Formats: sequence, structure tokens, C-alpha cells
Amino acid sequence: MSCVPFFEVRRLHELNDVQGEIDAAVLRATRSGWYTLGPELDSFEAEFAAYCENAHCVGTGNGLSALELALRAHGVGPGDDVLVPSHTFIATWLAVSATGARPVPVEPAEDGFLLDTEQLESAVTARTRAVIPVHLYGHPVDLDAVGRFAARHGLAVVEDAAQAHGARHRGRRVGSGNAVAFSFYPGKNLGALGDGGAVVTDDPALADRLRLHRNYGAQQGYDHRMQGTNSRLDEVQAAALRVKLRHLDDWNARRNRVASRYTAALAGVPGVVTPDVAPWAEHAWHQYVVRVTDRDAVQARLSAAGVETRVHYPVAVHRTPAYAEEGFGADGGLPRAERLAAEVLSLPVGPYLSDEAVDTVTEALGAVLAPSS
Repeated sequence: MSCVPFFEVRRLHELNDVQGEIDAAVLRATRSGWYTLGPELDSFEAEFAAYCENAHCVGTGNGLSALELALRAHGVGPGDDVLVPSHTFIATWLAVSATGARPVPVEPAEDGFLLDTEQLESAVTARTRAVIPVHLYGHPVDLDAVGRFAARHGLAVVEDAAQAHGARHRGRRVGSGNAVAFSFYPGKNLGALGDGGAVVTDDPALADRLRLHRNYGAQQGYDHRMQGTNSRLDEVQAAALRVKLRHLDDWNARRNRVASRYTAALAGVPGVVTPDVAPWAEHAWHQYVVRVTDRDAVQARLSAAGVETRVHYPVAVHRTPAYAEEGFGADGGLPRAERLAAEVLSLPVGPYLSDEAVDTVTEALGAVLAPSS
């Protein structure tokens, strides 16, 4: 029986001997004598900002911290509301809660995964301070629509681009905005060797505040200007990310070929809904997510056939114990998020996948969904 794992970082590093490049970069970093806030981080921040077509990048300890610090740098805190998608990873909500503000969920578009920009107006109140569009699974949110809405109400926009490294929105790179938070968790399109994150911005004053926030509120030494935290992207991670950044566009192109093959093969398969791509978007394909009914049974049968899948995400955030007491959706008001939680299924989409592996996945899914005779 053929086996198709969901994702293997080791196999990614084997492409074009990237592992050898990483080994050399890590050795360079460990022998330099710099371990935090050193030249590797400076170089990575400059290179990633340029890649994102932006001016500044501030490395952080992880993606959650990047979101939180971006909100704090915009002055978000206790008493504020922040609009967030109802269908997202819990980190989006946790970042808001960490500032003392309150996450307010907005549903995804009908038959889609992303924040429904048309529902933002009905969610805004006098307490609303910011909005977090999440470029979920690697597909950009309509930032033009979000920007117009935010401008009307004087709101900050903090983008959650944890899954969208390299994606484009109307020709502009995701990351070219005012405050864009990235995660470099190992499984991301651009992943470190452990945790890591960054905020990319076009605002030098915001970048300065972020650097204070991440380093105990100090620019250097013991000159503490604010009550900051400790959230720094270390030199080893920065060195590895510099290597992998050079391969990111190639890896994303490979992901796109895998996704295109899935979409073509599954077009005639009953019982599966494949993801759409807006004509103005370049998808990064962090995940290839389909929708199926009786999802858990489908996943179990695929596993038995040797195809490993994942669910992103099996429980709507408002239904988790972490947020259940907030009462969101208690009146059935978040049905789209709950429906997606019951139907979404992520197929393997690693850039190392062969055509044969993709065909194995689609044939197995077709067999699972085939009507019983």
C-alpha cells in the first residue's frame, strides 16, 4: 500500500540539498559569538522586508507574539474590541486577549474560508479599535475592502499572514502593508528550525515601538522606555530562515503545481468541494483544504488507504473551552464557522510531492467518496 505522509520537513530540506546550506548557516551562526539581536537577525530582517516589498521587519519569538506585539504597538489594550475571523487558528484570538482587548468574531464568506468583508460593518462598535484579516491557508483576504472599511472607522489593520508567505494580493506581496504578522513555525511555507515570527511594516515609528516591545521595553542596555516583553528571533533561526527564504518562491511554485493537479483531478468527484482562488490573488497554498460531509469518516478511510490528512480546524474557536464562556454563537449566530469545522479536510501539499503521490491521494479520495453500489 502506498503511503503519503501529510508533511515532512526533512523531505523539504532534501530538495536541492537545502539541508547542506542550512547546516553551513547554523554553524556560521553558532561560531559567530552572537546569539540574540546580532548580524544574522539584522540581515534576515532586511532580506525578508525586501522580499515582502516593504521597509521594515522586526523578528519575534513566534507568530503569536508577532500578532500581539503588532496590536500593542498600535495601542490596542483593555476596553478595546478587535474584529477577528470566526474561522481561524486560535492564535488570532489569543493575541487579542493577551493585550486585554476582546476578540469579536466575524463569519467567513458563504462557501468560503476567509473573513466576509461585507459583514464587518455590522460588527463594528464604538469600542472597536482594530481588525485582523487572516490570510487563511495561504489565500489573501481582500485587503482593499478591509482597508476602506478600516479607514471609514479609524481602525488599525493588523494582518495575520502566518500561512501566506509569498502570496500576492492584486500584484502586491502579502507583507507590503502597515502591520503584517508572520509565523515561522517549522511547517510553514517559510519555516524555521523551531519557533519564530516577525512583523513587517512600512512605518518606521511602528517598527521602533515593536523593537522596544520585543526587548523588555529597551532599545539597548537598561534604558527601559516601556513595559515590554522578551520575544526575539534568535541568530540560529535567522540564519536558517535566510537560507530557506532563497528557496521560498520555488517551493511555492511547486505547491501551486500540486494544488492545480488536485483541483483538476477532483473536479468531477462528487461529494468534495475544492478551494477557489480569486482572480486577483496568488495563493501560497500553505494548505490545500477541501470540504466533505461526514469528514471524520472520510479521514479515517483515507488513513486506512495510506493517505495522511489533517483538519484545520476541527473545533470553531468560540466552541473551545478557552472561549466558551464568552458566549459567542450561543444563539446559533456563527453557523458558517461551525459548518467549516465539521467539513474541512487538508490534503498533503508539500512541494516535494510527486505527481504519482498526488494521484494516489486523489484516487483514494475518489474511492472513499464513490457511491455504494
